[in-house]
Amino acid sequence: MHLNTHTNEVQCNRFQKDLSPSVTEGLDSKDFSPRRVEEKKLDWIEWNLQCRVNNRAHRTKEMGSEWLVVRRGQPFSLLLQLRVSDSREQPGKWWFNQQTAQSEVLLSIHSPADAPVGVYSVAVLLSDLVFFASVCALLSAADCVYLADEQLLQEYVLNENGILYQGSWDQITSLPWNFGQFEKGVVDICFEVLDYSPAALKHPEMDMRKRADPVYVSRTITAMVNANDDRGVVLGRWDGDYGDGVAPTRWTGSIPILRRWSEGGTQRVRYGQCWVFSAVACTILRCLGIPTRCVTNYSSAHDTEGNVSVDFLFNEHLENVSEGRKDMIWNYHCWVESWMRREDLPKGYDGWQVLDPTPQERSDGVYCCGPCPVLAVREGEVGMKYDTTFVFSEVNADLICWMVRPDGERTRVSTNSDTVGRNISTKSAYGDYREDITANYKYPEGSLMEREVYRKAGKRVSRPDGGSGQLVLSIKHTQAVHGTDFDVFVEVHNIGREDTLAQLTVMSSGVTYNSLQRGELNSFPLLTHCPLAHKEVMRLRYEHYGACVTEHNLIRVTALLQDSGQHVVLREVNIPLKMPRLFVIGEAVVSRRLMALISFTNPLPVTLKRGVFTVEGAGLTGAQEIHTDRQTVAVKFSFKPIRAGIRKLVVDFDSDILRDVKGEAMIIVRKKSSENA
Repeated sequence: MHLNTHTNEVQCNRFQKDLSPSVTEGLDSKDFSPRRVEEKKLDWIEWNLQCRVNNRAHRTKEMGSEWLVVRRGQPFSLLLQLRVSDSREQPGKWWFNQQTAQSEVLLSIHSPADAPVGVYSVAVLLSDLVFFASVCALLSAADCVYLADEQLLQEYVLNENGILYQGSWDQITSLPWNFGQFEKGVVDICFEVLDYSPAALKHPEMDMRKRADPVYVSRTITAMVNANDDRGVVLGRWDGDYGDGVAPTRWTGSIPILRRWSEGGTQRVRYGQCWVFSAVACTILRCLGIPTRCVTNYSSAHDTEGNVSVDFLFNEHLENVSEGRKDMIWNYHCWVESWMRREDLPKGYDGWQVLDPTPQERSDGVYCCGPCPVLAVREGEVGMKYDTTFVFSEVNADLICWMVRPDGERTRVSTNSDTVGRNISTKSAYGDYREDITANYKYPEGSLMEREVYRKAGKRVSRPDGGSGQLVLSIKHTQAVHGTDFDVFVEVHNIGREDTLAQLTVMSSGVTYNSLQRGELNSFPLLTHCPLAHKEVMRLRYEHYGACVTEHNLIRVTALLQDSGQHVVLREVNIPLKMPRLFVIGEAVVSRRLMALISFTNPLPVTLKRGVFTVEGAGLTGAQEIHTDRQTVAVKFSFKPIRAGIRKLVVDFDSDILRDVKGEAMIIVRKKSSENA
């Protein structure tokens, strides 16, 4: 029997057993497609790869039974008509044993827990090759990605549905997402992503050897999910011009993106933003057997200078006057965490690792980030691999605001240490609700441990700056529903003993989730007398903000207060516009065509045009679009469920002026009565 990958080969027959590494010559990566794993009958031997039995035992049955997908470190069986001799158990290497019954031989093949993930070929003597895929183990404690808790395993490897979190730190919204890692052909595409990495194309033998290490594999995936340096999957865009591709808010799952990339000859898919990058990475990593979850950090800092602070420069009219690459605070930012042992680091840094595929800054010359131990971030160990300083800034940076006077003089307006890194969130492993994991990344704001961590990270500990010390500024608002008018209240409280004269400037604008301004709604200066309390009411009308709001449906209100002594107070809030929810109604039918109704109420006082629904669901239906130009936003569509079980249908609606309307429905699909358990 002969078994090999690009760089790992095992040969054994009744005369010879050789477990030394070798190199397979003359085989293109396409020859290793798991689609070719099937039962083959040769002229002198009969194969049975036992795909159904093995895939069930290895928890890959959702990928189908047409090809064999097994997990390293866990034995699998082959049935053939051939007499062979056992090989001895050799820890850390491939070996097999046999059971003989009449003319059949049942081989149990054992792979090492650190075998490279990839596609393997197996042959007997001079017969044709057949192929199977090996991914990371679930049940082998020797595997670097072993996760002992069964509930966590079900969620972070086996769950094909997920929830991504968006909105703002004080108004968190949820986005259903179809990961679909077990959909047909996805495992092929995941190996294709690895095969087209620069390292695999330039040094294929070295790349294949390193695929035994989840640190290497996951770092490669973070670089390949974005298309900035290589033949990566998704091209990012944030300027609102998506006419030559798909708007990032249109996607409802990873599978249409991965298939478009593969079927298009590995041409980059247009377009994605942070939640798209993180979700696609989650699909690939889960498919490869690496426990992974999507994470959202609210008020996430993008520190371009590496000084663990975000500096905002503005003039007296609240205009941004920063030059060059600007520090920013994103309303939220998404990345993934993967669970693995870090054998490349000192003891104690195993567990969740940050991986960020969004192309923000280069790491070792490439747009990638991580894996970075979450524990290292919390403890301020910024020297740990990889990119810990950058991730530390994302959740801990100070926000420093500067006013630039007409003569160029800079005045520091405020320093806030508690603005960045709020309500860090992920979907719970125990249900469809949010789990707050902020405490994994940082100690409580203002605590002694937090200050100690800052010092350890080389960060100057600064106290929040309250401005003049006499005037306190706050911004509140009524419920903001997209399409309606709502009020914003700017309140000034005088905590001093004397009345004072001050100038209040308020500006509102439409912004993207990563702080890019798209249009100013209004701005006005106001000279006000400040007794104990003063309130200004600003009404934001749809007729004004409708043309300026971005696809992220965010309005930013900024207020600047200057007293007669030139003390300055700045406050800013992001207001997410509440969107309608889609409703999906359909009666589940046993593996038969299902008719569903999608509907929602148009909140805008205008007719919607060029409406399109996008519908998909793992095990239910591939992505399909339904177009409508009717004022009544309700459509019927049908599909035939593919796989049994509890499934989730996710839906998106976009039109000319209303975008990013989401919905979901749980559907139970029962097996056909003729199917085996």
